[in-house]
Amino acid sequence: MSQPLLFQSSDQATERITLFADVILPLPLPKLYTYRVPFDMNDDIFVGTRVIVQFGAKKILSCIVADVHETPPAGYQAKYILEIIDEKPVVTPQQLKIFNWIAEYYMCTIGEVINAALPSALKLSSESRIQLHPQFNAEYPVYPLSPAEEKIVFALGQNKTLTFTEVGNLLQINHFHKIIKSLIQKEVIIIFEEIADKYTPKVVKKLRLSPNFVHEAEMLEELMNQLAVRPKQLDVVLHYLQKVPVHQNVHLNEKGVDKNILTSNPHLSLSSINALIKKGILEQFETIVSRFPVDDTKPIPAFNLSEHQIAARDEILNLFGSKDIVLLHGITGSGKTEVYIDLIKKAMEGGGQVLYLLPEIALTAQIVTRLIKVFGNRLGVYHSKFSDNERVEVWNGILSGRFSVVIGVRSAIFLPFYNLSLIIVDEEHESSYKQYEPAPRYNAREVALMLATYHKCKTLLGSATPAVETYYNAKTGRWGLVTMNKRFGQAGLPDIELVDTRRESQKKTMHSHFSQKLLAMIESKLKKEEQVILFQNRRGYAPYINCHDCDWIPKCKNCAVSLSYHKYNRELRCHYCGYHETMPHECPACGSAMIKTVGFGTEKIEDELKLLLPEANIQRMDLDTTRSKNSYQQIIADFEANNTNVLVGTQMVTKGLDFENVSLVGIINADSIINYPDYRAHERAYQMFVQVSGRAGRKGKKGLVIIQTGNPSQGIFQKVMENDYMALYEHEIQERRKFNFPPFMRVIKVTVKHVDEKLNEQAAALLAKEFTDRLPNNQVLGPEVPYIFKIRNYFLSEIHIKLDREHTSLKSAKLVIADAINQIKFNKDFRNIRVVVDVDPV
Repeated sequence: MSQPLLFQSSDQATERITLFADVILPLPLPKLYTYRVPFDMNDDIFVGTRVIVQFGAKKILSCIVADVHETPPAGYQAKYILEIIDEKPVVTPQQLKIFNWIAEYYMCTIGEVINAALPSALKLSSESRIQLHPQFNAEYPVYPLSPAEEKIVFALGQNKTLTFTEVGNLLQINHFHKIIKSLIQKEVIIIFEEIADKYTPKVVKKLRLSPNFVHEAEMLEELMNQLAVRPKQLDVVLHYLQKVPVHQNVHLNEKGVDKNILTSNPHLSLSSINALIKKGILEQFETIVSRFPVDDTKPIPAFNLSEHQIAARDEILNLFGSKDIVLLHGITGSGKTEVYIDLIKKAMEGGGQVLYLLPEIALTAQIVTRLIKVFGNRLGVYHSKFSDNERVEVWNGILSGRFSVVIGVRSAIFLPFYNLSLIIVDEEHESSYKQYEPAPRYNAREVALMLATYHKCKTLLGSATPAVETYYNAKTGRWGLVTMNKRFGQAGLPDIELVDTRRESQKKTMHSHFSQKLLAMIESKLKKEEQVILFQNRRGYAPYINCHDCDWIPKCKNCAVSLSYHKYNRELRCHYCGYHETMPHECPACGSAMIKTVGFGTEKIEDELKLLLPEANIQRMDLDTTRSKNSYQQIIADFEANNTNVLVGTQMVTKGLDFENVSLVGIINADSIINYPDYRAHERAYQMFVQVSGRAGRKGKKGLVIIQTGNPSQGIFQKVMENDYMALYEHEIQERRKFNFPPFMRVIKVTVKHVDEKLNEQAAALLAKEFTDRLPNNQVLGPEVPYIFKIRNYFLSEIHIKLDREHTSLKSAKLVIADAINQIKFNKDFRNIRVVVDVDPV
């Protein structure tokens, strides 16, 4: 907003205006808080900047300014803002709009949205920590330090880090934030969140000639003469002058050259380099560089589409003339990514920004490699495996215009775009776009559509197996629809075969969890030096262990689930709360040593395959093997380089990966995916089977997919084998119309949680009655106890509310739901219940 700063009185004397700021605290608070702006900050405070405030008796927080005005708060005395952090806003007006929409639509607080949206390094609190800057030299500081600043530096030298609270105690003053800001500006300290990694800037060691030899040609000539008797050292200096022609421009010497350029040269002596440094002829220094170096001079290389891809692109552009949203329904391997790249180039040529969303980090590793060849350093990457500092660099890079294209997972929708012209949501059907815990429980696909509305830009949704709701919107004409039904180049769709594991078990032809057919085909492909992907939708070694004698099964002490066995760590682990314990040697119930594993996960598949195929190089890709930052990239790089013969994985291997040497895909246990108590079960099973099948035979080789099932007569398999999405869609849409599910109804799931099971049941029953009484024209289902009825010591009850799209205002219904929840919480017996609202659950 345009804020008042000064006004003139009748005698032209300048008067001071008292300003107030409404701020968004990163806390689950129902309202914004208002703080008073000190007079000397009037000219410096803007909507979207971060300020430091005191909240409560002791807590110090950074927050975002949402509004600046002259109206004091009603009902409480406004505290003063302590400090303004930013000279320019770090949150844009468009972001504040989308943050407010998310809070309203997904029934959470704006503070919860801000907490999810901002990288940790942009959120400071009384538990934020400071440390000495890596380049700070305490003996020779660049800038003079005040006594208070010297006190902090000395303490950091002793303790390494200090919290803001400890700084206040050290200085024995309340308002010390200006001192912190001064030390940051002098590059004496840096700030990091205690829960995040310490800030470690990317530092490069460099070398340069001593300035004496650069500014005086005679001295450089004399140096050459002196080094004539030491040819190896002379070679180093000559090589440096070749890389850094100081005789043409003396200022080039200031930047120097990366040390590793000289040390990695096999023709130069490392000892000679070190000798030159010791003599003071070469100076060694360090410089902090960006993790995303910019090279604006690099041209975008030429990129050629096939006729089929050109036709699809032109149809998309034509539909964008009348539709804001277009669905690209392209079978696996049809070349959708190349179409995306061409559309991104056109958006960039028009000066716009592009957001390219992917559902999984695993996909970004391979696609980033492809995109960086086209867009170079114009491309920013944003996902949770990046360090907090890297995410802040991308955030600031978008604000400054460094990045024209950002590829990222669901959290990328929070970034500060100011000129979006295109959003691409690839694999739009994926449930990974949905945030489950904590709030906001948003769906990035839906937020992207609203983000596009605020930016007045176009959205392209892409999938080989679109969500039923998405395809319904496209088929009914609300959105545009473009179809790509041919694979790119010479590649054809793979052959799909079913193997009846029940029959093979009866014939005793199963080798552990591998049918005779699958094992024979794996061996055949490996002999041809082709690669194999095996899909099992469960990680770990076994879902649970069991005592053969007394039937004891270990359970999680916090959740109503059995503990999964992980062989690598020799431990039993809960996949819901993280509780773990050591694998017992004997049954704690009866003392028997006859403990066996039941079922199997990816770890067991990998283990058994190594015994069956000892010559094969087998690797596993699941949550357990991809916890470190670069693990995705390494596993994918090894597979692309044919260092790995067989890749065993969970859903991660089903999505968008492109390997030219994969000719066989095996689905180990298809039934576990189909037999799930959810109205989307068949849709998800079809999507998963088709997606993982699409990894086979992508570069001309004929692919084969083997699906192992105990019930091959299931109708879903015929649709998969014929790649008949329309048959699946027609069946699903009829079922949903018949039983009132999306897209014909809206669904809101309300989960009641309490540590006392009986109180939980009572509160849920009372809440369901409140909903039924207040929403007469809609359906309230439940309460019912979910399949997993206890998680993290909380008992659960679920209520599903189906809202009629035609006759119910979603906004008013949400107000009724929120009011009913508040009414229940007024009851002293239910004061400690937790109620979680999930709008549009998936």
